[in-house]
Amino acid sequence: MQPHTVHEKPTVFLVGAGPGDPELLTVKAVKAIAQATVLLVDDLVGRGVLAYAQPGARQIYVGKRGGCASTPQHFIEQLMIREARRGERVVRLKGGDPFIFGRGGEEAERLRAAGLQVEVVSGITAGLAATTSLGVPWTHRAHAHGVVLVTGHAHPGSSGPDWRSLAKTCVSARLTLVIYMGVALARCLQEELLAGGLPADTPVGVIQHASLPQQRHVVTTLDALALAIERECLGSPAVIIVGDVLRGLPTAQSCLSEKGQALA
Repeated sequence: MQPHTVHEKPTVFLVGAGPGDPELLTVKAVKAIAQATVLLVDDLVGRGVLAYAQPGARQIYVGKRGGCASTPQHFIEQLMIREARRGERVVRLKGGDPFIFGRGGEEAERLRAAGLQVEVVSGITAGLAATTSLGVPWTHRAHAHGVVLVTGHAHPGSSGPDWRSLAKTCVSARLTLVIYMGVALARCLQEELLAGGLPADTPVGVIQHASLPQQRHVVTTLDALALAIERECLGSPAVIIVGDVLRGLPTAQSCLSEKGQALA
């Protein structure tokens, strides 16, 4: 990441900060953060990640979290364009991966339309960190032939995902379902996934603050999902994992035998 020359287009870096644990940053992400003169920082970026920024770098917080006041997307995009045109080395620092529910695609389009170059630095997405923290995979030859990543946070004016169709697909194709930003909709998710054909005893894990010291989780069955979240007082940011990849966990085995008793 070098200063722009007179003949170069300014470049903005969209950098994935991972799920929060700074040890999960990529080497490329650390280099980009260290060379930035302006960092636009999302709300879910771990504070330890910012330890790699140079002392003189400006850190501008542009928080975005479901259910909370958010910085307008248009303002963030205009700010990136303005600072890059001024010759600043701009890093847009995003939790997880910029291109997985991080609006990175929208921002890349807007930046390119403004005549800027865009470089994307991938990060570990929260859904992967969540399953890994439980010691289970997304895919498994005996349990899951693929994975579906879906957000529970619908775009304004949109009806959101068709959960019943997703349930049918997960059953027929043997897929793991990874749901971001779905905790507030847990009861609806539970009802719709059951109505779509997912068995009531399908294992479900809910992981809050994946990879961080304050991580908490619960493993239960689909028919007890909403109750388990309420009982354990879990909230955002959290990821919901639905599928048979969880069956290898001792907690899941106990849960299946006791049909929805408390687990954590």
